[in-house]
Parts: sequence; C-alpha cells; structure tokens
Amino acid sequence: MQNDPSLQPLKPLLDALAFTTEFGRELGELAPTEALRAGLSLGTSTPLPPADDRVRAAVRDLLRKAGFKPTGRSKPASEYLLKAAGDGSLGSINAAVDACNVASLHSGLPISVVDLDRATAPLALGVPAPGTSYVFNASGQVIDIGGLVSLLDAEGPCAGPVKDSQRTKTHPGTRRTLSIVWGTTQLPGLAAATAAFYRELLHGLGATTETVTFE
Repeated sequence: MQNDPSLQPLKPLLDALAFTTEFGRELGELAPTEALRAGLSLGTSTPLPPADDRVRAAVRDLLRKAGFKPTGRSKPASEYLLKAAGDGSLGSINAAVDACNVASLHSGLPISVVDLDRATAPLALGVPAPGTSYVFNASGQVIDIGGLVSLLDAEGPCAGPVKDSQRTKTHPGTRRTLSIVWGTTQLPGLAAATAAFYRELLHGLGATTETVTFE
C-alpha cells in the first residue's frame, strides 16, 4: 500500500500501524468474547499504559499538523470512547468494532477499521484537501475532513482518526478488515503496543491478522 504525496508534511510525526484481519465467518455469526465485553469498561486491566492528558495532547497535535481542528464534534474518536465508557453508554457493536474500541479506549489512540471488500484498491494514507467531506453514519450525517490524515481508496477518503466513512464500515457480512492505529512519534512505542494488544483480542476470536506496510 502507498503513501499519497499529500502525507509528506505529516511523515515526521505520524506513527500509523496497519494490519488486515481475516475472520473465520461473517461478523453477524461471530459473538464478542467476554474479554471484549469486559474491555469496554474503564476498570478493565490491560497491558497498555493508562491513557492520560499527555496522550490526548499528542493525538490532537498530530491531527492539527496538516490544518485540521480537532475540537467540538471533530474530536479524536478515542476521546468519544472515553466519554462513552465513563457514562456507561459504550456498548457492543460487533466483534471487529468491539476489539477496535477496546484497544482505542485503553491506549487513547484513535483507530480505524474498515471492511476491505467495501474499499476499492489502491489504498493509501494521505491528507484530503480543504472542504473534503464524507457521510459517517447511516442517518447521512457528514463530516468535513479537510486537513485530516486519512485512509484513501480509489473513490476518495474512507476512514480517519475522527470518524470512519459509512461506505466502508463493517456490517454483519464482513469477513475481512483493515485496521489502522493512528499513532504519533511523540508517544514512542505506544502505537506498536496498541496494535499488539488489538491483534491479541482478534486472535482470541479465532481470526488471523497480517501486518500491512504503507510506503
């Protein structure tokens, strides 16, 4: 997979790690494990260091680097998870999304997960131009992602550290996914530890994972 030229200004700061996952059956037939359900709570012990204000600040610095403003409704996805877990509203969605949310919640790093069969090759990391937007939920709400580091496919941006595009989201028939841990070099080693923990959760579901490199 490739890096779009628009990513160049971000490369010194971005520590994005990606991997694909193959599930043995469709997500609609795969029940989340007890480890996943428990992990949606802030009180669960994990091998990751607790997310703190330093992590939050570093993630926001990464998102700002190319001109995006991570405030209001455009906060990093990991901050939404923290708020939802704190007020008890973070629930199970499906096994793939639950694993993503557990890893993101406890690391403080935003993570994207997309259905590989809904994305169109070639895939790349890049920074959309000002005014770029996409629909991010089933009700048709739109987010402006201009200046936000994103996953791009042949049709345009399809995922990022704030909200993923509706058109490539997982669904009951999903069997293959691509996950991206949106890490930063300001937090050395955290992206790698998060990806390792995330993959262990997926392996506990009987899934297989494979590292993907963007060049």
